[in-house]
Amino acid sequence: MSDTHHTRVLIIGSGPAGYTAGVYASRAMLEPTLVQGIQPGGQLTITTEVENWPGHKEVQGPDLMIQMEEHAREAGTNIIADHISSLDLSKRPFTAIGDTGTTYTADAVVLATGAQAKWLGMQTEEKFKGFGVSACATCDGFFYRGQEVVVVGGGNSAVEEALFLTNFASKVTLIHRRDELRSEKILEHRLLNNPKIEPLWFNELEEVYGTDMPLGVEGVKVKNVKTGEITDIPCKGVFIAIGHSPASELVIDQLETHMGGYVVTKPDSTETSIPGVFAAGDLTDYKYRQAVTSAGMGCMAALEAERFLAADE
Repeated sequence: MSDTHHTRVLIIGSGPAGYTAGVYASRAMLEPTLVQGIQPGGQLTITTEVENWPGHKEVQGPDLMIQMEEHAREAGTNIIADHISSLDLSKRPFTAIGDTGTTYTADAVVLATGAQAKWLGMQTEEKFKGFGVSACATCDGFFYRGQEVVVVGGGNSAVEEALFLTNFASKVTLIHRRDELRSEKILEHRLLNNPKIEPLWFNELEEVYGTDMPLGVEGVKVKNVKTGEITDIPCKGVFIAIGHSPASELVIDQLETHMGGYVVTKPDSTETSIPGVFAAGDLTDYKYRQAVTSAGMGCMAALEAERFLAADE
């Protein structure tokens, strides 16, 4: 017989949004339960240096998430190492079931399951993740001041990343398997007229190579999709910009979503299409995708959950 655990606020996810929601819900004396998921700490656990978190000139991503977990736990959040495999939002109390067999019931739910960058799935891409291969120019672009970098992709994300990287890099090569971009025209115009950016059409990433001691990128090999010709491009950074996938599988058929699965929230709020269910962080944010904005939304979600429960009583 499986255990059943009831909580006033159930927080699903353990990135900056989830842990911040835990801190604020705990301070409101709501005794929240936070279920961490498969990857406790979220995307920051696979990053190295973080230099844009206020109060830290530099902190390792995994260390920052350990600190946030400890803060939430000390504040009073009941943190559980489990993964929610199903969630029923059709009636209150809401019901979630974990991989451990535990059933969680809750009067309010904060969804903070985040999103994952889409990757190409290459072995050498995986090898250099966090050591020259990135999916976030605003997170890591600063490290490539005065160096040559490569961006892979052809949509809005790729063009925005390439344009942003020109603030730091000496040269940005945009690799795209077609000869036209899928981005907005104004972004395309800016890219094509930026002297630091060189588009490389009809090419795809074939290999990332570099050093092992220390681990670091030295260049990429790209293949022409028409001729099969291999070209070597020296660079220090490789940015994969082929989009993100929000982790909305639990609610895709229950909540209003848009933009490929991002959960819709009311303007200036974390309220979703179901009263008592709140969404925060990268699960709903397709625009900024920063740790600090996720934390801010986690705060909002907890405060709104507190007000919802107070009104409900």
